[in-house]
Amino acid sequence: MRNFKLTVCYDGGKYRGWQKQGNTPGTIQEKLETLLSRILGQETELAGSGRTDAGVHARRQVCSFRADTALSCGELLSLLRRYLPADIGAVSLEDAPPRFHARLNCAEKTYLYRIWNSDAPNVFERRYMLAYPGALDIAAMRAAAALLCGEHDFSAFCSNRHLNKSAVRELRRIDIEKAGDELRIALTGDGFLYNMARIIVGTLLEVGSGARAPEEMSGILLSRARESAGATAPALGLTLWEVRY
Repeated sequence: MRNFKLTVCYDGGKYRGWQKQGNTPGTIQEKLETLLSRILGQETELAGSGRTDAGVHARRQVCSFRADTALSCGELLSLLRRYLPADIGAVSLEDAPPRFHARLNCAEKTYLYRIWNSDAPNVFERRYMLAYPGALDIAAMRAAAALLCGEHDFSAFCSNRHLNKSAVRELRRIDIEKAGDELRIALTGDGFLYNMARIIVGTLLEVGSGARAPEEMSGILLSRARESAGATAPALGLTLWEVRY
């Protein structure tokens, strides 16, 4: 029995997220497992580095699976590329150490949120950016972001009201960069709660628009109450950018 490390990318626009949900179709995991099981002639289960919400994209999602096969990594990768739909791509496949697990061994992730900060049309990238034409105070957003970095209880930035595990995460950095009319917010941490990246972005946008002060971030964290933080930013602007081990 071999252990594999598979890296994929996908346009999550028409999918119900990464994780399969019983017999509910339309998830990335379900698509990949169905194809791998057919190619390998055996039931195949994937472990992803983490879940992405419905409509969220991935530039690099890492998953692991075990299979008894004589196919080389190159042969199996070629078959995946041939039969996967156009909006899911197999980037790389390699043999992994026996104890490698895509989620349990993950050390750090980066999510990128893209915002089109202009009232000019952006026809070709409209499915991958949030259109936000209003003026934004980038300096205020960076000041707020700095207060969120570090190890904190991020309960206020989680949509799961019945979380039965620790909400403590280390948000290692938030980089906010403007390039022309595009604003990019990159969040790097050791892990992310349900909707955490999108709620942080939504809160930072409220700071940028003047609806909140940067110094409110400390109080939001201490409150541990979801209603203290800002709105959840739409899924289409978010991409799982990189996973590190």
